[in-house]
Amino acid sequence: MPAGTGRGRPIVYPRRDVVDAIRYLDRTGCQWDALPADFPHPKLVYHYFKTWTGDGTLNRMHNHLREQIRQHVEHRDRQPTAALVDSQSLRGAETVARTSRGYDAGKKINGRKRHIAVDTCGLLLAVLVTGAGVQDRDGARPLLWALHACFPGIRLVWADSGYAGQLVGWATDQLRITVQIVAKLAGQTTFVVLHRRWAVERTFSWINRCRRTVRDYERLPEHHAAMVQWAMIIIMTRRLARHHHT
Repeated sequence: MPAGTGRGRPIVYPRRDVVDAIRYLDRTGCQWDALPADFPHPKLVYHYFKTWTGDGTLNRMHNHLREQIRQHVEHRDRQPTAALVDSQSLRGAETVARTSRGYDAGKKINGRKRHIAVDTCGLLLAVLVTGAGVQDRDGARPLLWALHACFPGIRLVWADSGYAGQLVGWATDQLRITVQIVAKLAGQTTFVVLHRRWAVERTFSWINRCRRTVRDYERLPEHHAAMVQWAMIIIMTRRLARHHHT
Protein backbone atom coordinates (compact mmCIF):
# COMPACT_ATOMS: atom_id res chain seq x y z
CA MET A 1 0.00 0.00 0.00
CA PRO A 2 1.17 3.59 -0.57
CA ALA A 3 2.87 5.27 2.36
CA GLY A 4 0.61 7.33 4.58
CA THR A 5 -2.66 5.48 3.87
CA GLY A 6 -2.59 3.63 7.17
CA ARG A 7 -3.41 0.37 5.40
CA GLY A 8 -1.29 -2.71 4.80
CA ARG A 9 2.09 -3.62 6.19
CA PRO A 10 4.76 -0.93 6.63
CA ILE A 11 7.29 -0.64 3.80
CA VAL A 12 10.37 -2.68 4.67
CA TYR A 13 12.45 -2.73 1.47
CA PRO A 14 13.86 0.44 -0.10
CA ARG A 15 12.55 1.04 -3.61
CA ARG A 16 16.16 0.88 -4.82
CA ASP A 17 16.30 -2.80 -3.84
CA VAL A 18 13.19 -3.49 -5.93
CA VAL A 19 14.65 -1.61 -8.91
CA ASP A 20 17.91 -3.54 -8.60
CA ALA A 21 15.98 -6.84 -8.50
CA ILE A 22 14.08 -6.02 -11.71
CA ARG A 23 17.30 -4.93 -13.41
CA TYR A 24 18.98 -8.17 -12.31
CA LEU A 25 16.14 -10.29 -13.68
CA ASP A 26 16.09 -8.42 -16.99
CA ARG A 27 19.87 -8.56 -17.37
CA THR A 28 20.38 -12.23 -16.46
CA GLY A 29 17.11 -13.69 -17.76
CA CYS A 30 16.34 -15.65 -14.60
CA GLN A 31 12.81 -16.56 -13.53
CA TRP A 32 10.94 -14.47 -10.99
CA ASP A 33 11.08 -17.18 -8.33
CA ALA A 34 14.82 -17.65 -8.99
CA LEU A 35 15.80 -14.18 -7.79
CA PRO A 36 18.64 -14.41 -5.24
CA ALA A 37 17.65 -14.22 -1.58
CA ASP A 38 19.53 -10.91 -1.22
CA PHE A 39 16.68 -9.22 -3.08
CA PRO A 40 13.14 -8.65 -1.78
CA HIS A 41 10.67 -11.52 -2.12
CA PRO A 42 9.96 -12.34 -5.81
CA LYS A 43 6.21 -11.77 -5.37
CA LEU A 44 6.88 -8.29 -4.02
CA VAL A 45 9.28 -7.49 -6.86
CA TYR A 46 6.75 -8.71 -9.45
CA HIS A 47 4.03 -6.67 -7.75
CA TYR A 48 6.03 -3.48 -8.21
CA PHE A 49 7.03 -4.46 -11.77
CA LYS A 50 3.36 -4.88 -12.69
CA THR A 51 2.23 -1.78 -10.76
CA TRP A 52 4.90 0.53 -12.18
CA THR A 53 4.16 -0.74 -15.69
CA GLY A 54 0.43 -0.11 -15.33
CA ASP A 55 0.40 3.25 -13.55
CA GLY A 56 2.96 4.99 -15.78
CA THR A 57 5.80 5.09 -13.24
CA LEU A 58 8.06 3.09 -15.56
CA ASN A 59 7.33 5.42 -18.48
CA ARG A 60 8.09 8.51 -16.41
CA MET A 61 11.34 7.05 -15.11
CA HIS A 62 12.46 5.93 -18.58
CA ASN A 63 11.53 9.23 -20.22
CA HIS A 64 13.26 11.31 -17.56
CA LEU A 65 16.49 9.36 -18.05
CA ARG A 66 16.27 9.75 -21.82
CA GLU A 67 15.85 13.51 -21.48
CA GLN A 68 18.89 13.67 -19.20
CA ILE A 69 20.97 11.71 -21.71
CA ARG A 70 19.90 13.94 -24.58
CA GLN A 71 20.55 17.14 -22.66
CA HIS A 72 23.68 16.43 -20.63
CA VAL A 73 25.47 13.69 -22.59
CA GLU A 74 24.43 14.27 -26.21
CA HIS A 75 24.00 18.06 -25.78
CA ARG A 76 20.72 18.10 -27.66
CA ASP A 77 17.24 19.41 -26.95
CA ARG A 78 15.26 17.37 -24.43
CA GLN A 79 12.60 16.55 -27.05
CA PRO A 80 13.45 15.03 -30.46
CA THR A 81 12.34 16.34 -33.86
CA ALA A 82 13.15 13.20 -35.87
CA ALA A 83 12.92 9.47 -35.29
CA LEU A 84 13.62 6.04 -36.77
CA VAL A 85 11.32 3.01 -36.74
CA ASP A 86 12.02 -0.68 -37.18
CA SER A 87 10.82 -4.05 -35.92
CA GLN A 88 12.32 -7.29 -34.68
CA SER A 89 10.72 -10.73 -34.42
CA LEU A 90 11.66 -12.99 -31.53
CA ARG A 91 10.68 -16.47 -30.49
CA GLY A 92 8.04 -16.83 -27.83
CA ALA A 93 8.44 -19.20 -24.89
CA GLU A 94 5.67 -21.57 -23.84
CA THR A 95 4.42 -18.89 -21.45
CA VAL A 96 3.35 -16.71 -24.38
CA ALA A 97 -0.35 -17.30 -25.08
CA ARG A 98 -1.43 -18.41 -28.54
CA THR A 99 -3.79 -15.43 -28.80
CA SER A 100 -0.92 -12.94 -28.55
CA ARG A 101 1.65 -14.68 -30.73
CA GLY A 102 1.99 -15.21 -34.46
CA TYR A 103 4.25 -16.59 -37.18
CA ASP A 104 6.71 -14.48 -39.14
CA ALA A 105 7.02 -16.42 -42.40
CA GLY A 106 9.96 -14.35 -43.61
CA LYS A 107 12.07 -14.96 -40.50
CA LYS A 108 10.46 -18.36 -39.74
CA ILE A 109 9.81 -17.30 -36.17
CA ASN A 110 6.82 -18.21 -34.02
CA GLY A 111 6.36 -15.64 -31.29
CA ARG A 112 6.04 -11.90 -31.07
CA LYS A 113 7.37 -8.83 -32.83
CA ARG A 114 8.50 -5.62 -31.16
CA HIS A 115 8.10 -2.39 -33.09
CA ILE A 116 10.24 0.46 -31.80
CA ALA A 117 10.79 4.14 -32.51
CA VAL A 118 14.07 5.74 -31.47
CA ASP A 119 15.62 9.18 -31.74
CA THR A 120 18.73 9.86 -33.82
CA CYS A 121 20.88 8.94 -30.79
CA GLY A 122 19.26 5.50 -30.65
CA LEU A 123 17.33 6.22 -27.45
CA LEU A 124 13.93 4.56 -27.19
CA LEU A 125 10.88 6.76 -27.78
CA ALA A 126 8.08 4.20 -28.14
CA VAL A 127 7.66 0.42 -28.21
CA LEU A 128 4.76 -1.75 -29.34
CA VAL A 129 4.62 -5.56 -29.02
CA THR A 130 2.41 -7.58 -31.38
CA GLY A 131 2.22 -11.10 -32.75
CA ALA A 132 5.11 -11.93 -35.06
CA GLY A 133 2.72 -12.23 -38.02
CA VAL A 134 1.85 -8.51 -38.00
CA GLN A 135 3.37 -6.72 -40.99
CA ASP A 136 5.76 -3.85 -40.29
CA ARG A 137 3.55 -1.26 -41.97
CA ASP A 138 0.51 -2.41 -39.97
CA GLY A 139 2.36 -2.27 -36.68
CA ALA A 140 3.78 1.13 -37.61
CA ARG A 141 0.39 2.86 -37.61
CA PRO A 142 -0.34 2.62 -33.86
CA LEU A 143 3.37 3.17 -33.20
CA LEU A 144 3.37 6.42 -35.20
CA TRP A 145 0.11 7.51 -33.53
CA ALA A 146 1.77 7.08 -30.13
CA LEU A 147 4.88 8.86 -31.37
CA HIS A 148 2.82 11.79 -32.63
CA ALA A 149 0.84 12.03 -29.39
CA CYS A 150 3.90 11.94 -27.11
CA PHE A 151 6.32 13.89 -29.31
CA PRO A 152 4.34 16.38 -31.43
CA GLY A 153 7.58 18.04 -32.53
CA ILE A 154 8.64 15.03 -34.61
CA ARG A 155 8.14 15.71 -38.31
CA LEU A 156 10.54 13.25 -39.96
CA VAL A 157 10.80 9.48 -39.55
CA TRP A 158 13.26 7.19 -41.31
CA ALA A 159 12.28 3.58 -42.06
CA ASP A 160 13.33 0.66 -44.24
CA SER A 161 11.57 -0.56 -47.38
CA GLY A 162 9.19 -2.73 -45.33
CA TYR A 163 7.31 0.47 -44.47
CA ALA A 164 6.94 1.69 -48.05
CA GLY A 165 3.52 2.04 -49.66
CA GLN A 166 0.30 3.44 -48.23
CA LEU A 167 1.86 4.08 -44.82
CA VAL A 168 3.91 6.96 -46.22
CA GLY A 169 0.85 8.82 -47.50
CA TRP A 170 -1.19 7.99 -44.41
CA ALA A 171 1.47 9.42 -42.09
CA THR A 172 1.65 12.61 -44.14
CA ASP A 173 -2.13 13.10 -44.31
CA GLN A 174 -3.08 12.05 -40.78
CA LEU A 175 -0.05 12.98 -38.68
CA ARG A 176 1.86 15.51 -40.79
CA ILE A 177 4.90 13.24 -40.47
CA THR A 178 7.22 12.59 -43.41
CA VAL A 179 8.27 8.94 -43.60
CA GLN A 180 11.52 8.70 -45.55
CA ILE A 181 12.41 5.23 -46.83
CA VAL A 182 16.08 4.26 -46.57
CA ALA A 183 16.47 1.47 -49.11
CA LYS A 184 19.29 -1.05 -49.36
CA LEU A 185 22.14 -0.28 -51.71
CA ALA A 186 21.94 -1.64 -55.25
CA GLY A 187 23.41 -5.13 -55.32
CA GLN A 188 23.75 -5.34 -51.54
CA THR A 189 24.00 -8.95 -50.35
CA THR A 190 25.87 -8.58 -47.05
CA PHE A 191 25.56 -6.29 -44.04
CA VAL A 192 26.21 -2.64 -44.82
CA VAL A 193 25.89 0.30 -42.45
CA LEU A 194 23.11 2.39 -43.99
CA HIS A 195 22.48 6.08 -43.43
CA ARG A 196 20.31 6.61 -40.32
CA ARG A 197 19.23 2.94 -40.23
CA TRP A 198 22.32 1.99 -38.21
CA ALA A 199 21.06 3.88 -35.14
CA VAL A 200 17.94 1.77 -34.68
CA GLU A 201 19.86 -1.45 -35.40
CA ARG A 202 22.28 -0.48 -32.65
CA THR A 203 19.34 -0.01 -30.28
CA PHE A 204 18.21 -3.57 -30.93
CA SER A 205 21.71 -4.78 -30.04
CA TRP A 206 21.55 -2.74 -26.82
CA ILE A 207 18.19 -4.27 -25.93
CA ASN A 208 19.45 -7.80 -26.66
CA ARG A 209 22.25 -7.42 -24.13
CA CYS A 210 19.59 -8.30 -21.57
CA ARG A 211 18.85 -12.01 -21.74
CA ARG A 212 15.22 -11.53 -20.75
CA THR A 213 14.64 -9.66 -24.03
CA VAL A 214 16.42 -12.09 -26.38
CA ARG A 215 13.33 -14.31 -26.21
CA ASP A 216 9.81 -13.38 -25.13
CA TYR A 217 8.85 -15.01 -21.84
CA GLU A 218 6.06 -12.64 -20.80
CA ARG A 219 2.41 -13.64 -20.69
CA LEU A 220 1.31 -10.11 -21.57
CA PRO A 221 2.70 -8.09 -24.53
CA GLU A 222 2.87 -4.95 -22.38
CA HIS A 223 5.15 -6.77 -19.94
CA HIS A 224 7.63 -7.56 -22.71
CA ALA A 225 7.47 -3.90 -23.73
CA ALA A 226 8.28 -3.07 -20.09
CA MET A 227 11.30 -5.38 -20.19
CA VAL A 228 12.51 -3.49 -23.26
CA GLN A 229 12.19 -0.22 -21.34
CA TRP A 230 14.09 -1.69 -18.38
CA ALA A 231 16.85 -2.78 -20.76
CA MET A 232 17.15 0.80 -21.99
CA ILE A 233 17.10 2.07 -18.39
CA ILE A 234 20.14 -0.12 -17.68
CA ILE A 235 21.93 1.35 -20.71
CA MET A 236 21.03 4.95 -19.85
CA THR A 237 21.89 4.80 -16.14
CA ARG A 238 25.32 3.41 -16.99
CA ARG A 239 25.91 6.17 -19.53
CA LEU A 240 24.89 8.82 -17.02
CA ALA A 241 27.11 7.29 -14.34
CA ARG A 242 30.12 7.35 -16.69
CA HIS A 243 29.33 10.93 -17.67
CA HIS A 244 29.17 12.12 -14.05
CA HIS A 245 32.48 10.43 -13.22
CA THR A 246 34.37 12.13 -16.07
